[in-house]
Amino acid sequence: MSIDPQKQDLKVGIVGAGAMGRGIAQVSATGGMTVYIYDAADGAAAAARDFIASMIERSVEKGRMDKSEGDASVGRINVAENMEGLADCDVVVEAIVENIDIKQKVFQQLEEIVRPDAIIASNTSSIRISSIASACTHRNRIAGLHFFNPVPLMKLVEVINGTDTSEDVTKALEIIGKRMGRVPVVVKDAPGFLVNLGGRAYSTEALRIVSEGVATPFQVDAIMREACGFRMGPFELLDLTGIDVNFPVSQIIYNGYFQDKRLSTYPLHESMMEAGRLGKKTRAGFYEYADDGTIIRPAVDEKITAAPARRVVLAEPSAALDSLLRDLGVTVLVNDDGESPILADPVGEDCTALSVRLGVDYKRLVAIDTHTGVFSRATVMAAPGADEEIVQSVMAMLKENSGGVTRIKDNPGFVAQRIRAMIANLGCEMAQIGVASPEDIDKGMKLGLNYPLGSVELAENMGTRNCLKILENLQAITGEDRYRPSQWLRRRALLDLPIHTPD
Repeated sequence: MSIDPQKQDLKVGIVGAGAMGRGIAQVSATGGMTVYIYDAADGAAAAARDFIASMIERSVEKGRMDKSEGDASVGRINVAENMEGLADCDVVVEAIVENIDIKQKVFQQLEEIVRPDAIIASNTSSIRISSIASACTHRNRIAGLHFFNPVPLMKLVEVINGTDTSEDVTKALEIIGKRMGRVPVVVKDAPGFLVNLGGRAYSTEALRIVSEGVATPFQVDAIMREACGFRMGPFELLDLTGIDVNFPVSQIIYNGYFQDKRLSTYPLHESMMEAGRLGKKTRAGFYEYADDGTIIRPAVDEKITAAPARRVVLAEPSAALDSLLRDLGVTVLVNDDGESPILADPVGEDCTALSVRLGVDYKRLVAIDTHTGVFSRATVMAAPGADEEIVQSVMAMLKENSGGVTRIKDNPGFVAQRIRAMIANLGCEMAQIGVASPEDIDKGMKLGLNYPLGSVELAENMGTRNCLKILENLQAITGEDRYRPSQWLRRRALLDLPIHTPD
């Protein structure tokens, strides 16, 4: 039987006084628990206590916390001079270097020191909990408690079940996480856990799109921010986290899932790392940065030279295009006059395939992505050899009612459809293989990565059948296993069931 996680005088031990250890100690103390910090480096634990005290005092000064509450929180933080100082702790959280040999030694030492009912947890972001526990005797009390940086600001915590973790321990860590002011999600012990795994699709599909010459990194980011509501574009995010961090993590997860192509990154990712363009930290990544670290954003809207189209033909019936064109005051011709733009809003199909399927003039065919709206940012594409004047006239037409117009090269699924479908598909696959519940997957992606929607619910937002169709078309056109739909998505789309329907 594990400790009572509700008890008033719960004691939390922290091994490691770095950024993560300090953050975990801070939220433990402000959550009303007594904290003991230990670090092998002389003076590191005391420095961490002083740093946390300064952070809490700043919160008091800003009115986020009462002075009495702040003083009480600081008073709960103690320095352990050695690991034996953690002997009376109810739970110990390890937050040290990502090295399995070192972690296993620490866990073996802790097993000899703490009470038999104490929980020992790791804040690891990439090492399997079962691998750490394999060196221990009482594996049932070992679990993962993975926080996100900066801990006091990031509300999510992943409670990770090792192969032998007991249900009591999992439930206790959920309660302790809540006492720390975090939102816990229970996750299976698997490569990347929940958030690091779920976050792969956003950046890897964007890298693929740019590598294919479909769009520039800056165009992709503008579309995902302005049309899809993401706080940051995928290339801004890659630069911010550091390409020397996200490329190795991508490889670990890809190999951890035995090279599932849906998780593969692209050579461009490695090339950036090899070139030393690591992102914001080196003042150069996909973007350039000013001396003060400010991102330099190139212009993404090309100059439009043609007059707006006033008469168009629809390649096939489309309620979305009908509504858009009515708002723009554009006439839709019943019969093709042989010279007006031919418009379409395909789902997972490129202009080339569409023109062949429908037998329409590819030179006048222009596709508009209506699935994320066109008012914040519109996306258009045309087949190779398209009439430039026709394409420009459609862009000019859209510009009258849109914050920006991005022209990309012919491509099945535009940019937004591809990236969003891949995010949703990965979320559904995570539900299928039991990484976490569909609801916890959504919670993790929104709280851990600030996504506008959880990756499972995104499939429903897109329309599950639309999402499935995008993936099936991508798979058929490219011939790639990368776009293989998750069975979780396929079954619910075909049966027209809510995406969170359990098996």
